[in-house]
Amino acid sequence: MNAVSPPAPRGMTPRQKRFAWIAVGLAVVASAVGLVLYALSSNIVFFFTPTQVSRNEAPQGRAFRIGGLVEPGSVQRDGLDVRFKVTDNAQAIAVVYRGTLPDLFKEGKGVVAQGQIGPDGVFKASEVLAKHDENYMPPEAAEALKQAGHPVQSGTVKPK
Repeated sequence: MNAVSPPAPRGMTPRQKRFAWIAVGLAVVASAVGLVLYALSSNIVFFFTPTQVSRNEAPQGRAFRIGGLVEPGSVQRDGLDVRFKVTDNAQAIAVVYRGTLPDLFKEGKGVVAQGQIGPDGVFKASEVLAKHDENYMPPEAAEALKQAGHPVQSGTVKPK
């Protein structure tokens, strides 16, 4: 009997090699994009207003920024420890910070603090940013106050 045997395996055809290289290239690009997105997601810090924080819209156990105005009469200093309230004139959130505050930090002026909300509802700030001239308020804080119905002018809020 004369049986026909299958052809002996040869190397990959040029088309198969090209496809393999394309597949490897796409895998490398997908891995790089995945790593970049992962790195960015861990460094993104979202901004919330005191009203949003009081409604529990802010993340628990993760850093975020809170912004608004330093509530007049709320600043208490004890050495490097500072307690104050950030308000959007609808709600106020207590903030504690250990460190040196910016020179321009003042009651009634715009502020953005970065940190986490504690289980006691107090925001523990790791960084505090203050306005840097008479016409500046952090854009996030100004927009939040505007949405709350409080027009912003020269870093302060006009009464309703």
